[in-house]
Amino acid sequence: MGAALAALTASACTGNATDDPSDTGPAGQLTVLSLGPVATWDPQRISSPQDIAFAGRVFTRTLTAFPSGADAARQRAVEGDLATNAGSVDPSLKRWTFQLRDGVKWQDGSPVTCADVRYGVSRSFAEPFAAEGLNFPLAYLDIPRKPDGSSVYVGPFAKDTDGQAAFDKAVRCDGTTVTFLLSTPMADFNQVVALPVFAPVKQAQDRAADGTYAVFSNGPYQLKGVWSPSAGGTFERNPQWDNATDPIREAKPTTVDYVEGTESQTAVQQVINDAGVHRRAITLDSAPPAMQQHVLTDAALKARSVNPSAQFVDYLAPNVSKGVMRNPTVRTALALSTNREGYVNALGGASAASEAYSLIGPALPGHSDDDPVGAGPAGDAGRAKAALQESGLTLPVKIRVAYRSTPTADKAMAALVNGWESAGFKVSLQPLTKDYFAEISKPAQAARTDVFWANWAPAWPSASTVLPPLFDSRLNLSSSGTGRDFGGFTDPAVNAEITRIGTVSDPAASAEAWSNLDASLAERGVFVALAQRKALYVAGSAVTGLSANEALGGFVDLAAVGVE
Repeated sequence: MGAALAALTASACTGNATDDPSDTGPAGQLTVLSLGPVATWDPQRISSPQDIAFAGRVFTRTLTAFPSGADAARQRAVEGDLATNAGSVDPSLKRWTFQLRDGVKWQDGSPVTCADVRYGVSRSFAEPFAAEGLNFPLAYLDIPRKPDGSSVYVGPFAKDTDGQAAFDKAVRCDGTTVTFLLSTPMADFNQVVALPVFAPVKQAQDRAADGTYAVFSNGPYQLKGVWSPSAGGTFERNPQWDNATDPIREAKPTTVDYVEGTESQTAVQQVINDAGVHRRAITLDSAPPAMQQHVLTDAALKARSVNPSAQFVDYLAPNVSKGVMRNPTVRTALALSTNREGYVNALGGASAASEAYSLIGPALPGHSDDDPVGAGPAGDAGRAKAALQESGLTLPVKIRVAYRSTPTADKAMAALVNGWESAGFKVSLQPLTKDYFAEISKPAQAARTDVFWANWAPAWPSASTVLPPLFDSRLNLSSSGTGRDFGGFTDPAVNAEITRIGTVSDPAASAEAWSNLDASLAERGVFVALAQRKALYVAGSAVTGLSANEALGGFVDLAAVGVE
């Protein structure tokens, strides 16, 4: 395998990164390797969590941010970034206020103002930003909507007096204070504004739809020249950045060379080889499972790697609206016979994933490792069969299971089938390869599928970004499909509890309430959690401070990384 990887290394080099031992690059340069492609660096268009994590540490600052460090609880304790603190909220939880920090500048030396924040947020309502970016301003700001659900405000480029007045009421400036009025109570809105869709944009520098890769920085680095799609670009020090005004980023490297177009296998091998510029390089994509054990069983390599929980939790959504899964005893049997251990092993083992019993991942408040039905890692086929015999159905019970097919997923699903059939199910797999999530949400799919494989990642470190988007039928179920509630679950009591928890301002009480709701849904067989995905990132021997931040989706955190 080594010879093949060496050949890949030689053929896939892009940008400034080489394996020539004599080519160490400019002093203080950090090289980051990624397959990409980066779709955009525009803050109101960017939606990839990996790109959000990079941009937020390099050139885009937001009102709040998540700090770096090895402690997960510390990482998710949101702090002021452009703002002096994490914001203040009135008793209604609908009026949030942030005071801007003094001395923060754009790369041209002009100050970052409240008007810049307002303008940045306003762009998210216009095209192409509304279609491509995150839609949280539309979802949460107190701006009226049309009957079709679209906003009456269509962004700053349209000359619409009524729409502009509605936006101006919802997002206000008073000197250096910005106030947001929300349509619904939100105790964690100060985490939402850590996303780049709420980042400021200087209107005079806005290139609108033509600014796909334009970078106008208020962070520690600015783009040198232009970004080259499929190759990348170099970020150099922003001379207007002052570390005294930035509590989040240490910005130790003098430059950051982003090399795009490098396959993960090639990138890992380059960094393992530890030659030339790759002594001061980091992989931004997880190492393939086939390479992870090599890294983790070599003490020297393990010391320059990090293996965090990643974004996604894999789970099953039984079809509770049609077919055999309407029977709660059948759902219990499914949960009891689910072999999470076999599923994880098929994904690549402990470095690639861990067994999950909750949809609330370990990076989120409210996470629990408790097993609500007592299935155990390998499942309990005996108890499952007894439950299935009590269901009143004739064994074997036929079930049809849809999943997104890949070579690895095919093996993982086969491990689950073995456990289910030992319990008395007869399983027909429905592998889908194209537009998976769009296909399984269509109304017709519910008539031909009993169990849906799915996955989910939180948008910020709160269970409020997990359970409501998956199981609030008010958000999901309509004549056009199931949204993300693939099993068609609806329960007014659950909807009411989701609303109630959203108004709980005490973080500990909120986390406990989300945890309890998660466990109750698992006990009812509304979902069967399978695995928490993990990632493995590797750095060259001259990189210091390598860490990943689970509040940023488990990606590499460049806030404190340095190079020798």
